[in-house]
Amino acid sequence: MYLVTASAAGEQAGCLVGFASQCSIHPVRYVVWLSKANRTYRVARQATHLGVHLVRREDEALAALFGGETGDHVDKFDRVGWRPRDGDAPVLDDAWAWFVGRVLDRFEGGDHMGFLLAPVTESPRPSGRPPLLSLTDVVHLSPGHPA
Repeated sequence: MYLVTASAAGEQAGCLVGFASQCSIHPVRYVVWLSKANRTYRVARQATHLGVHLVRREDEALAALFGGETGDHVDKFDRVGWRPRDGDAPVLDDAWAWFVGRVLDRFEGGDHMGFLLAPVTESPRPSGRPPLLSLTDVVHLSPGHPA
């Protein structure tokens, strides 16, 4: 599972994402899929960059905030530490690792939109490898929006 963040027109948004993958080695490319039902998608449509975060299993509260609440009703970024990076993409202080990718393309995928990213900056390499958040860790969460 990943937390994806976006910023455009003075608004920040972020959500929990299960559909994401590296999709090219040379050049390095990554794709994240955002549900068209959520606020992050609406902000990301205008964003030039997206933040993609890996979260430790022990940080389930962060996943619950970004996956179980909607930015339509809650300012998620008022509840966490973060800082703007490339393209003003919000980077979360408590993420285990992250990268910011420049949006190269957007494409339809049914009820989700794919965002093709070219990574431009990343967190320092973390030491160790804690258990990372996976679908089985968050399956009990009620999403802020239907998928």
